[in-house]
Amino acid sequence: MKIEIWSDVMCPFCYIGKRRFEAAMAEFGNSQNIEIEWKSFLLNPELQTDPTKNIHQFLAEHKGISVEEAQGLNDHVANMAADAGLKFDFDRAIPANSFNAHRFLHYTKIYGKQNEAEEALFKAYFTEGKNIDDANTLTEIALALGLDTDELAKEMSSDAFFQDVVMDVQEAREIGVRGVPFFVFNRKYAISGAQEVDVFTQTLEKSFGEWQQATQ
Repeated sequence: MKIEIWSDVMCPFCYIGKRRFEAAMAEFGNSQNIEIEWKSFLLNPELQTDPTKNIHQFLAEHKGISVEEAQGLNDHVANMAADAGLKFDFDRAIPANSFNAHRFLHYTKIYGKQNEAEEALFKAYFTEGKNIDDANTLTEIALALGLDTDELAKEMSSDAFFQDVVMDVQEAREIGVRGVPFFVFNRKYAISGAQEVDVFTQTLEKSFGEWQQATQ
């Protein structure tokens, strides 16, 4: 059974949702029969990557609030992340356009490494303070995943996977996705947001049971 997940690697709730979904999958007895595909979503398509700013400054400007208020909001999200077993370091996070990161994810999908790449990009952005729009960061992740970095450099210097990202974003618009994370189970059920683990568990069991019955 296929589960599609629309996500943006600069979305904190997407990382939290990933962890909660994984917790449900760990309890699920048929996880070996689940295929996961990550889909591109752009929260801030016009964002200009700026390593000289931190995420508090970016959020303050984006929402028209003070830096102190932005830091308070980020602290709240960091606490949510901690409850999910994640460590967010917003003081180091670099505001970055995620389009190239999404192109990279489409590249890794060819080699069956998309889920690992998604995790690595989340960690790079939220924990390690790395620029996910930087070629060196993507090369480093590719190397850790055992991928051909020369091939990656060639692909990323072209317009490869540009249209794949655009098509994912368009598809999200067509099916009514307004925010991420957005999980689609067997093209029948959907979960919007970083819901609690039991919500994922119930939807997994229901959708898989129906899928299993239909395939038999």
